[in-house]
Amino acid sequence: MSLLYHLRLLADYNQWMNDKLYRAAAGLPAAELTAERGAFFGSLQGTLNHLLVADTIWLQRFRAHPRDFATLAPLAETAMPQRLDQPLCADFAAMRTRRAALDATMVALLDEVSEDDLNQPLAYRNMQGVAAQRVFGSVLLHVFNHQTHHRGQATALLSQAGVDVGVTDLLLRIPDQLAQ
Repeated sequence: MSLLYHLRLLADYNQWMNDKLYRAAAGLPAAELTAERGAFFGSLQGTLNHLLVADTIWLQRFRAHPRDFATLAPLAETAMPQRLDQPLCADFAAMRTRRAALDATMVALLDEVSEDDLNQPLAYRNMQGVAAQRVFGSVLLHVFNHQTHHRGQATALLSQAGVDVGVTDLLLRIPDQLAQ
């Protein structure tokens, strides 16, 4: 199977898991969402916000891809976050709406991307302004891995708050060949 197939699978998984996390967290009072729990970004809301920030940064960087993906054009109006912990939304409901929009953008982007696009270099600057150039397909893998890393933290934080997210395995998003 191709890298593009696997990236599309990861985009689907990403969208599914983020929806599960936000549905699970939606039942918590605001004080529980923002309670300091010792995570790298402090609270559950801080962790989820960091993922919004990171995905916004990467999607903005993807606009520099030589292909100029139409899916990313609406992001031209979105400000580039300046810090990895910069609050992007006024409240949890707004975060949930933004998360759904970013995930839909990622799925649509992967529908637009070709195998050739994945092999193109992506030039960008990191948060300190240092120039970098990496293969686009590998950067996409990084973005999904980063999401998985912090979603693992978020599920632990939800567990500390007494909320069971349920099954989080990628396996559930892989089509069962016997069921087809």
